[in-house]
Amino acid sequence: MARPINPKCWECSLLDSKTAKALHGETGDGCWDDQICHRRRSHYRNRADNNQKRKGQYVSVKASRREALRDRDAVKPAAPPVALLYLYRESRRDAHLHALAITVWQGDQKLKELPPTHCMGMTNSQVRQYLQTVLQDLNQTYGIKTFEPEIRYDPSFCPIEPCPLKSL
Repeated sequence: MARPINPKCWECSLLDSKTAKALHGETGDGCWDDQICHRRRSHYRNRADNNQKRKGQYVSVKASRREALRDRDAVKPAAPPVALLYLYRESRRDAHLHALAITVWQGDQKLKELPPTHCMGMTNSQVRQYLQTVLQDLNQTYGIKTFEPEIRYDPSFCPIEPCPLKSL
């Protein structure tokens, strides 16, 4: 909160400096101080203009910040491409991997989709080798070095036709 105005200094600021010095100096009530009073009187005389100028600066700074935020929101940086790994496998820990699929997304655009592949008959090392080969290709094409956290589906949702699970 602003400091209250001293009524005595306010009245003094309305006088010319010789009259104010005579009234409040050594021959007057003795409150005159050469180091403080000139600046204080100027402050009181120009107070309304200075406050108006300060408010105008505040409004312009606030408007420029608002416009900068609007510009920042308008120009969104491009999202980096990501690779999603879909695993079709039961939720048990010892369940075998039924199938896998991979898609590459950038923001809300699908850049590439590798068709789902059945993993029946493949060993764990063969699956890892397949994934490493796919990652090398994705790294060369899109600069992707790792998959996002895997997305798991139940094998009953396998999109491959014909699927041995669906023929049962």
